[in-house]
Amino acid sequence: MTRLPTLFAIAPMALMLTAAQPVPTLADVQPGLWEVSGGDHSNVLARQCVASVTVLARFEHRTRPCSAKILKSSGSEASVEYSCGAAGFGHSDIDVLTPRSLRISTQGISGGLPFNYVLQARRIGDCPKNLATTRH
Repeated sequence: MTRLPTLFAIAPMALMLTAAQPVPTLADVQPGLWEVSGGDHSNVLARQCVASVTVLARFEHRTRPCSAKILKSSGSEASVEYSCGAAGFGHSDIDVLTPRSLRISTQGISGGLPFNYVLQARRIGDCPKNLATTRH
């Protein structure tokens, strides 16, 4: 029975160490080449160079000029609202799983029609210097 109190004394310390781990935030998410899956074409992988993670938040309108506003950024979660004029608008909730992996729940209106889906995004490296796609 002398080991039992020792075990109970160690368990709270282990929980404190786990809770003290830093939580990734949007500031920890690096620009670069990202691979995105999910959305309307869930079997299709898209690769995109981005200078800011907010571009991934407006993935449905990624080729349009849009204004974006971060509504909330707390811990590992963020909410982004954006507007693309006549092209539509959207709202995205970003879960930062790691600084190189995101889950993005997004919904809004695009081309006069509603959209609502979940994306998985992961950073796969730096943007190649000769990449033909536009860097956002």
